[in-house]
Amino acid sequence: MPTQAFAAATPDTPFYRPQGREAEVFRHAHRNQLPVLIKGPTGCGKTRFVEHMAAELGRPLYTVACHDDLSAADLVGRHLIGDGATYWSDGPLTRAVREGGICYLDEVVEARKDTTVVLHPLSDDRRILPIDRTGETLQAPPEFMLVVSYNPGYQNLLKGMKTSTRQRFVGLRFGFPEPAAERDIVVTETGLDAERTDQLVELANRMRRLEDHDIEEAASTRLVVHAATLIRDGFDPVAACENALVEPLSDDVETLDGLMEVVHAVLGG
Repeated sequence: MPTQAFAAATPDTPFYRPQGREAEVFRHAHRNQLPVLIKGPTGCGKTRFVEHMAAELGRPLYTVACHDDLSAADLVGRHLIGDGATYWSDGPLTRAVREGGICYLDEVVEARKDTTVVLHPLSDDRRILPIDRTGETLQAPPEFMLVVSYNPGYQNLLKGMKTSTRQRFVGLRFGFPEPAAERDIVVTETGLDAERTDQLVELANRMRRLEDHDIEEAASTRLVVHAATLIRDGFDPVAACENALVEPLSDDVETLDGLMEVVHAVLGG
């Protein structure tokens, strides 16, 4: 298989290092007006990927960080009062539909269940957005695209995407990059030297393989980049790993001590 090219970061196109054929799948989905679902752990590059593809396709991007209180009105819009008058204000989903942009709902399973009702007519062949409060029904233009993501590791019986909803989307599964790819990402993002970067990537992979520690989430590529940024800026490497790679993973003292043993084993000191 030929090596895939990847674009350097520019003011218009954020850097993204492909892991497989995800960019090709995304382009085909956009061209054929299909919504996309991205599954993967925290910090593995889901958001950066969407930002990169939106820039590549030349479409405006509306990103929504979903949470427990996010309602359908937050996505669609609401009437507001200003200067003694009532006026309608579009939400990010409505703006994306009107402009033919990309609406990206990050961690969509965290949002309230009534948001799913809004997404259904946009994620099937109707591609419409009914706005009950204004009486409008917007027909999404060909350029509009709906993208959602979530972390399967956080799913439970109360917070999971229904099968009937998942099957409306083209699915992409993300994982942490292979070591060579992760090395490329860290060097490009931070400018850290290759030798120290190799140590950080090895450290992250050792931490991800730990099975006898109470860690809810594995060390992400994002955290590796944070540690590399501190080191490149002159901060002590062991301390940088403690603050950027270890402390964010757990509050349990014994777990943190165990992770620091791995740091010392890889970096020394």
